[in-house]
Amino acid sequence: MSSLAGTATLIRLNLRLDRFRLPAWVLTFGVLTYLTGVAFEELYPTVGSRRELGTTLVNNPALVAMVGPAFDLSSIGGLVAWRLGGVASVLTGLFAVFTVTRHTRAEEEAQRLELVMAGVVGRIAPLAAALMVSFAGSLTIGGAVAAALVALGQPAAGAMALGLGIACVGLTFAGVSAVTAQLTTNARTSSALAGTTLAAAYLIRAVGDSASSGRMELLSFASPVGWAQQVRPFAGERWWIFAMFATLLFICAGTAYVLITGRDLGAGVFEPRRGPARGGALTLGPFGLAWRLHQGSIAAWTVGFAITGAVFGSLAEGIGDLLDDTPQLREIFDSMGGGGLLEDVFFSSVLGLLAVVASAFAVQATLRLRSEETGYRAEPVLATKVGRVRWALSHMLPVTVGVLSMMAVAGASAGLVHGLRTGDAAGAALNILSTALTQVPAVLVLAGLTLALFGVAPRLIFLAWVALTAFLLLGQLGPILSLDQWVMNLSPFSHVPFTSDDPELLPAALLTTTALLLTAVGLTGLRRRDIG
Repeated sequence: MSSLAGTATLIRLNLRLDRFRLPAWVLTFGVLTYLTGVAFEELYPTVGSRRELGTTLVNNPALVAMVGPAFDLSSIGGLVAWRLGGVASVLTGLFAVFTVTRHTRAEEEAQRLELVMAGVVGRIAPLAAALMVSFAGSLTIGGAVAAALVALGQPAAGAMALGLGIACVGLTFAGVSAVTAQLTTNARTSSALAGTTLAAAYLIRAVGDSASSGRMELLSFASPVGWAQQVRPFAGERWWIFAMFATLLFICAGTAYVLITGRDLGAGVFEPRRGPARGGALTLGPFGLAWRLHQGSIAAWTVGFAITGAVFGSLAEGIGDLLDDTPQLREIFDSMGGGGLLEDVFFSSVLGLLAVVASAFAVQATLRLRSEETGYRAEPVLATKVGRVRWALSHMLPVTVGVLSMMAVAGASAGLVHGLRTGDAAGAALNILSTALTQVPAVLVLAGLTLALFGVAPRLIFLAWVALTAFLLLGQLGPILSLDQWVMNLSPFSHVPFTSDDPELLPAALLTTTALLLTAVGLTGLRRRDIG
């Protein structure tokens, strides 16, 4: 039997399982690209205004680190490629990671893949099918972006370059996820490894694009996210860069093939280490068990946030010149709530973005309750004197601690690095730390929403990811699209005080109350529904 036997059947199965997810991703990218182009036509109607903006952006390391380099903003297509290209590339990479992991390691961990492999199915057919579906999804997303730009009257070559660059980031990280799925026995760990690689690629791109020295600028070519932007859509396209994507994808796919043929079904290249023979005091009871399950993830996310905060802390000085020279961008920042010092506005924007990323951790960690339930690991715990509410809260406590630690270290590291450059390390660290902590209630709203869906409608728990994606896009593109305030208010992050100097405590109180009410709804629903 061929090692690819049954691949076509598994592709059809995966497409059926993703029949709602995939169209939602494609439609979202297509609509947002079109709306972003329309908004830029209103903000910068003349070539002169666009070129003035481009001259300012090229010399500003802070915004270049956040968004990406601006090569030629004389056209609407160039503006869209600058503002949307980096965000779309990262989100497409996440789509690919989730898709491959869901159809490979997650199925293997749940022992459903063993039943599939008992039929006429080759050894690498499940991985090949997952990659094909992820490839198709990434290319369709890129096609939707290109089609939207062509509909706006932009050159087809530039539109194709942007769409293909975004798609290739998805193809690349589908390959990365295929490798990480072979390394571990846990789907969450596999996703975390691939997601960490994607985050590292974004940071490497940010440092390389904002650097002033030639050697550091080469870092942009060490990141697949940087490659997508270095294609330079609408600015003299570099088609040869796609050969770099193809090479890396070939290496990842070949590595995954070697690894999957050299391991047992259900196993990973790295087996989980054995725990201690005797549990300590911190491992007793449901709270100790939950903490042990979450502690590794919390530590990894916290380290990542510390590094990210330090990177952006080193880039804050250049933001003032940008806003002074560009009234349109000042208007955008002001519409986001800025009213203090420009550096405070910059840090609030960065920390707001990190808060959305922290929400991804909160949603993923809260979803551990669902995986414990569907994996039949919750029943033995609930068969003891541990009640459902206590069991659920035992997982929500590490979630809360993790969010607090991530935002705290991000704010402290950003403030410390920035303060060392300005001569007031302690003052800057405390100020930006307090700004970071104001984001925590909004993050906990996402955790509460996930718990509410888990308790009331567990089959719809994927809506937590939908909500998170919507809030991210509202925060990143809402001001540019000039959305009505009531639409912006749908996101909990729009209610966060923009600086720590804001004396109003009402938004934080309302967000905290909302998080508690959602938690109460979830716990009430969990008590009334059947487990499993």
